[in-house]
Amino acid sequence: MPQTDQLRAMHTIIRDRGCAREDFVFYSRRIMRLLLEAGCDLLPFAKKDVTTPVGATYQGLVLDAKPCAVSVIRAGEAIEGELRDILPGAPIGKILIQRDKQTKLPHLYYRHLPADIAERHVLLLEPMLATAGSALAAIDVLVDAGVAEDRIIMVNFLSSPEGLRRVAAERPGVRVVTSAVEEAMNEHAFMIPGIGDFGDRFFGTTDCGARA
Repeated sequence: MPQTDQLRAMHTIIRDRGCAREDFVFYSRRIMRLLLEAGCDLLPFAKKDVTTPVGATYQGLVLDAKPCAVSVIRAGEAIEGELRDILPGAPIGKILIQRDKQTKLPHLYYRHLPADIAERHVLLLEPMLATAGSALAAIDVLVDAGVAEDRIIMVNFLSSPEGLRRVAAERPGVRVVTSAVEEAMNEHAFMIPGIGDFGDRFFGTTDCGARA
């Protein structure tokens, strides 16, 4: 997304390791709303004329797609509330992928998708794109279910340059909407300057490094 002063100010709040959880959730949700609006703008639209209250014709547009969302558990679920406000009634699928601690490879544990997902445009809710291993595994699940690459829009909070390059190389048809591209990743695959563990900070679970 365009790096406006308002967006950078919100990032300044939520990236601060001293940010209170209620502020983290509030400003993260504001950013997620912007992300979803930008993602929806990539969906197909058709022309539609309507008559205004003064009898004039407005040459407008109407959504020409059947959208749905698929959230990557758990962090992706943070985006679902805003999605329901923007696309009420849109079905939401779930994918659970975790990285094996020994092999470091992503492993699919669970998936539950809309029955007609192959006919839909999919907003893939995946807030963190670091190595892109989990994101690509989730995309593989969608493609295996019959979704065309060019019908997948990843709604992403933070991306690493390496992760974006990998998605572009391996799944060039997928589009990614992100609120920020980080400088790099460190040796532990954490993005720099980063935000810590998004899911932990949003849901208020374990200490995720938000404080020293």
